[in-house]
Amino acid sequence: MLSYVLKRIVQLVPILFLISVVSFSIIELPPGDFADFYISSLRQSGMTILDDEARRIKEEYGFNKPLIEKYLRWLGNIVLNGNFGYSFEYQKPVNDIIWDKLPLTIGFTLGAMIISWIIAIPIGIYSALNQYSKTDYIFTFIGFIGLATPPFLMALLFAWFFLKIFDYSVLGLYSPEYATAPWSFDKFVDMLKHLILPVILIGLQGTGTIIRIMRGNLLDELKKPYVVTAKAKGVPFKKLLIKYPVRMAINPIISTIGWLLPALIAGEILISIVLGIQTLGPVLLRSVLSQDMWLAASIVMILSFLTVIGSLLSDLLLVWLDPRIRYERLSK
Repeated sequence: MLSYVLKRIVQLVPILFLISVVSFSIIELPPGDFADFYISSLRQSGMTILDDEARRIKEEYGFNKPLIEKYLRWLGNIVLNGNFGYSFEYQKPVNDIIWDKLPLTIGFTLGAMIISWIIAIPIGIYSALNQYSKTDYIFTFIGFIGLATPPFLMALLFAWFFLKIFDYSVLGLYSPEYATAPWSFDKFVDMLKHLILPVILIGLQGTGTIIRIMRGNLLDELKKPYVVTAKAKGVPFKKLLIKYPVRMAINPIISTIGWLLPALIAGEILISIVLGIQTLGPVLLRSVLSQDMWLAASIVMILSFLTVIGSLLSDLLLVWLDPRIRYERLSK
């Protein structure tokens, strides 16, 4: 097991390198840079910027360097100094911006994943045990509605609903009276009230998919010979269900952590923008619009890194939970 973990960690190095190349290249694809955006903003405000002054600004920020040189400079600072660069839009180090917003983003994503599993797995089990019942059809319909509804639209609908019915605004991380107030228990409770809705909305995105996966997998497991044999031997059905079919049916769901994380993070970005919550989502949007390359590339790379870590965790959980996978690893 230890050798397998070390092997997977070593395999992450070239993957992370490729992620850094792709992240930086994507940010550099649009024409122009932050200097062009900055100069255009100054000219639109009525200031006269001569071509010599524009070239001086580009040289000051280093935007006149070749693409490879800019990438190597950015990557070298990350590897050697842990420095992600400087944000021209926010006028502060990228590290300060990311570490200020990243914990809330990760908390949103993990909380959404836990809620998604808590809701979806029991519903999937119930639907499989009551196949083609009215309740099964109702859960299937609700799951399809969740899959078909964009997350930003759900955020808008729920924000309107809370304001219309309860006269309570869920926008932002705090209510207006607590926005600038010193930290207190009441402010903490107010923050939790504003966090519950976005976490639930993010979690609902993957709920429908997980319900369908759990239902289909469990239906396949219940038809296998070992279940029929255990029933014939008199094993209590509840004990049999939890110990074997559910355990086997949940494996594919664990393996989906890798692709579920990017979906949740993408939903978190949209929902955070709609609800006005200052996670990495709104920061990424603003940095892309202003072509703040160091900040945008760093955020994209970190979010991609979290996806890779999710895939690694799903593989390790599968090896730990399923003896068949451990046996295959050892035999190889």
